[in-house]
Amino acid sequence: MELKAPDKKENRVVFMGNSITERWVDFNPDFFTKNNYVGRGISGQTSSQMLLRFKQDVVNLKPKAVVIHAGTNDIAGNTGPITIPEIAENIFSMAEIAKANNIKVVLASVLPASSYSWSPSIEPIEKISELNSLIKNYAKKNGMVYLDYYSSMVNDEKGLKKEYGRDTVHPNLEGYHVMEPLVITAIKKALK
Repeated sequence: MELKAPDKKENRVVFMGNSITERWVDFNPDFFTKNNYVGRGISGQTSSQMLLRFKQDVVNLKPKAVVIHAGTNDIAGNTGPITIPEIAENIFSMAEIAKANNIKVVLASVLPASSYSWSPSIEPIEKISELNSLIKNYAKKNGMVYLDYYSSMVNDEKGLKKEYGRDTVHPNLEGYHVMEPLVITAIKKALK
């Protein structure tokens, strides 16, 4: 479905992400429609894959803001080995492209995950923590909004709260309901 260019007063926001973003649109399409949000999540994608499609899926849609949510599939090793600083650089590159195109940036934390069913040898807890602190520091240094989903979604074992997840990685509808007010607040802050 082709998206028409937004009119002058329209606050279009693109959500750039992976399956977590993709499923959000499936689970709660009204949230996207009524807020003028555009979901651009592709299941399984890593930050380098998102960076490649950033111009097409974000810049060309002429949004006022973008919510970048990436990193968990990199940590899971979906496209092979990558260091945490390399993942962060991909995310920062997306942020810089957005900024160069006058698009306000919201950088979302990676959600907590204790394990990946498709990549059982990976232990993500510390890596997620490290990546989130790099994202948070970058956002602060560059006047971008850091969106902390992590704190509201994490359990005592540093995994995803059972009541908010369909598994150890992906939110259920309840989880998305926790994330929604957080993202709305972050977007408002970015657009101020």
